[in-house]
Amino acid sequence: MALHREKNNELQHVSQPEDLLAATAALMADKSRARMLCALMDGRAWTATELGAAADVSPSTASAHLAKLADQHFIICLAQGRHRYYRLANAAIAELLEKLMGVSFTGLYSQRVTTPNYLRHARTCYDHLAGEVAVDLYSQLMQREWLNEEESGLTPEGKKTFAALGICTESETSRRKFCCPCLDWSQRRFHLGGALGASLLTHFTLQEWIEKEPGSRSVRITIRGYKALKQHFGLRY
Repeated sequence: MALHREKNNELQHVSQPEDLLAATAALMADKSRARMLCALMDGRAWTATELGAAADVSPSTASAHLAKLADQHFIICLAQGRHRYYRLANAAIAELLEKLMGVSFTGLYSQRVTTPNYLRHARTCYDHLAGEVAVDLYSQLMQREWLNEEESGLTPEGKKTFAALGICTESETSRRKFCCPCLDWSQRRFHLGGALGASLLTHFTLQEWIEKEPGSRSVRITIRGYKALKQHFGLRY
């Protein structure tokens, strides 16, 4: 009976919010796992071999790290025939990582910017656009009053404009936040996150306004894309 009570006390202690928070922070504190999570922020599914190379660890060590991340529901494993791929579990994990990047980079490079120019200009933040282009786009959405004052949805004018462009807004009723400001760690300003941000990235890709760089979070704005961004959103580069 005493042993049973002792085990129950241990379980209660482990389930305390502060203990769970500490366990989650410890999971991300390892540099190799952090590198893997950052690599997965490009929105693609990666193999264990690719993630091991990104983290510069052996295959066995990579497998151990991936198992820990999967156990804590940071990533999921997808089986495709004999191959296994890993990706971030959901958009909430990606948003958490992006926010942590913002906190980590704030003030570190106040004297000298070390982020590569191509990443600062345009990149993916999991399933939405980030970087200078995304920040300027968000600013235009606010200036044109296409987003409401709470920055949580489209105004009637915004809905009309997005519908005319063929941008999907049906996910407004999904469980995920429809749209939200996401602090851009390289620009120190907001870009558009949430389901609407994901719809914009999908639309830009389908329209060939942007091209994703294989194996990287960076994206290239095409000539057609620069013209469209200027025409429809007033962006000038």
